[in-house]
Amino acid sequence: MRHNKSFNHLGRQKAHRASLLANMTISLIFHKRIHTTLAKAKALRMYAEPLLNRAKEDTMANRRLVFSYLQNKEAVKILFQEIAEKIGNRPGGYTRILKTGNRLGDNAKTCFIELVDYNEAMLKDTKDVKTKTRRSRRSSKAAAAEAPAVENPVAEAAAEAPELPEAEK
Repeated sequence: MRHNKSFNHLGRQKAHRASLLANMTISLIFHKRIHTTLAKAKALRMYAEPLLNRAKEDTMANRRLVFSYLQNKEAVKILFQEIAEKIGNRPGGYTRILKTGNRLGDNAKTCFIELVDYNEAMLKDTKDVKTKTRRSRRSSKAAAAEAPAVENPVAEAAAEAPELPEAEK
């Protein structure tokens, strides 16, 4: 029975699954965005986010712990220098999953998983958008009641226009 065992085994033994997730995490650190299946991306998020959280505090113990999972010196170096600098003030949610549809061969759901602070297109869009304020129904009804109601704008425009003499019509 698998009571209260919530992670996806991905059809692999423990050693194969651990090396798969470690390799995918290394690729995510190097490339900042990878294309994979949705199941693997969700498993990768559970594996990589605690490691990214460790990188926020640069201590020898954290470096050794992350290295024990990844076994790649360059990835640990990039993680603690570049990535930790960008995610330093973020409280969590370091990765984003963007679904891309189904794969042609086996109809598996595919997606991109990326580091949130490295998608320049989305960062640019968030700066341009105004911050939304919270509205309630009551305030929108009150604003509608205060605004003058215009029933027929064409009739009002014709009423305001000067009338032409009979000879010009």
